[in-house]
Amino acid sequence: MKNFNQQLSSRTSSKLINRQMNLPRYFSYLLFFGCGLALGVTLCSYLTHISSNFHLDNFSIQSQTSVSKSSSSFSPISPPPPPTSPLEVYLNQKSNQTDLKEYFVKPPKKVSHNMKEEELIWRASMVPNVRELPFIFAPKVAFLFLTAGPLPLAPLWELFFKGYEGLYTIYVHSNPLFNGTVPSNSVFYDRRIPSKVLQWGTFEVVEAERLLLANALLDLSNQRFVLLSESCIPLFNFSTIYNYLMGTSKSFLEVYDQPGPIGRDRYNPRMSPTIQLDQWRKGSQWFQIDRRLAHEVITNQKYFSIFQRFCNGLCFGDEHYLPTLVTTKLWRRISNRTLTWVNWSKIGPHPFTFGRIETTRDNLEWLRSNGNKGCEYNGRRIHICYLFARKFMPNALDRLMRLAPHVMQF
Repeated sequence: MKNFNQQLSSRTSSKLINRQMNLPRYFSYLLFFGCGLALGVTLCSYLTHISSNFHLDNFSIQSQTSVSKSSSSFSPISPPPPPTSPLEVYLNQKSNQTDLKEYFVKPPKKVSHNMKEEELIWRASMVPNVRELPFIFAPKVAFLFLTAGPLPLAPLWELFFKGYEGLYTIYVHSNPLFNGTVPSNSVFYDRRIPSKVLQWGTFEVVEAERLLLANALLDLSNQRFVLLSESCIPLFNFSTIYNYLMGTSKSFLEVYDQPGPIGRDRYNPRMSPTIQLDQWRKGSQWFQIDRRLAHEVITNQKYFSIFQRFCNGLCFGDEHYLPTLVTTKLWRRISNRTLTWVNWSKIGPHPFTFGRIETTRDNLEWLRSNGNKGCEYNGRRIHICYLFARKFMPNALDRLMRLAPHVMQF
């Protein structure tokens, strides 16, 4: 028992000595831990202070625009601005929200753009699902001029459009190589669309008409579309033509079936089975159509690709594409006549032309009344059958300008 107590006392003394020997080491650990904790708290407090100053500096920079840049030696880098949304791009949004009505109704100052043809057709093909507009606007007539170069009768059209701003838009497709200039005070200034080189009599003419329609469809307020050439003139004043076009739900496009070499013989059998011979139609290319039909013209890829491939040479697609298309799609919505008068009594590929000598008061009056013949309009017969006429030469301009105020009542 005595030996056991001695051993226990010896072990206890040994442990106590070891603890006394390790005590400085424990103190060193504790001191190291305490220093680290103090350093961490200090560093955290410093970073919090810096972050607070950073936010205060940013707030001060954003809210006090009059503070000089040299007032502080520390200028934090501002974060990049958020990406601009597509809607902001399309509406040209400024600091204040751009009014939707202003964007859709106010015509753009220029019609030039960098869109490729595929992009243009895609954008023009969009149709609002909600038909009721959230605002009221005056519908406009889009005048589409398909020209080879200059517009020699532009002064007459200037007189025609004068005083009716906001009720029309103008689009001009001319040869891209044409370098003519237009005065900045002209209604034709900056109205040339991105165009393509074309050869008259080829399907390229239809492609140019399609470009004109697509550009005009970008303006939602354009509700009627009139195709014109540089030799076309208006036979009535603006208000008469505007009311005539807006007063009916019909589109004006000439469509008929003509046998022989200048009709059915132009049909290419390789268009079958998409387009059959009994669907082949002919008509004047000078149309006056509504927005629904214009949309159908630019979005119909099926017929367009067939004509593009097989209507070439002596096919003259500008006389057959639209008549054939509407015959199979929207024939109930057309009046089956054009509003552009052309005299084809002359034998040959070109119509009768009006020069200075032929431009008389009697001739213009006859054109306005269609020789006292009537035509159908909204289910009744009226004496106004044509709103436009061609083909007037540049040397007829002087007489047209003198006769317009009296005959056309400009």
